[in-house]
Amino acid sequence: MRVLLKLVLDSDPDDAWRALHDPRVFQTVSGPFTAIRSLEPGGFPQTWTSGEHRVAISALGIVPIGEQVIALSESHRSGGIRVLRDSGRGESGLLGTVKKWEHTMVVSSAGRGKTLYRDRLVIDVGPLTILAWPIFWLFWQWRGGRMRRLAPTWGNK
Repeated sequence: MRVLLKLVLDSDPDDAWRALHDPRVFQTVSGPFTAIRSLEPGGFPQTWTSGEHRVAISALGIVPIGEQVIALSESHRSGGIRVLRDSGRGESGLLGTVKKWEHTMVVSSAGRGKTLYRDRLVIDVGPLTILAWPIFWLFWQWRGGRMRRLAPTWGNK
């Protein structure tokens, strides 16, 4: 199953790239439907780095969904295109049923201080995929709207 977003954000690409590496932005765009808590010693880092980061996710901050490993890697392509990929995995609860998780976020210039943001989620939860798709699709639309609203503030940090 795939969920795709293509947005023009009112943010400089450098600011958008930094925002994708900020755990607070991740928490904000995911809320209020999900609450994310770091399982790392010392909590969330100030900035995500390449590597694995363990989190616990709950629905509405109340119902545990499970634990997940966010496995980040990044690459840079010609033309100022930057790619952040999460190829993590669920470890427990409903998240433990996920057989494949590939979340790819691409940032490039859309001209005049704007960012072209492309977001692709590929997920497989076996026979439940057909039921999970509408939930992820709706959640991704919500995230996209939150990112669009927050983007103008990313340069103020």
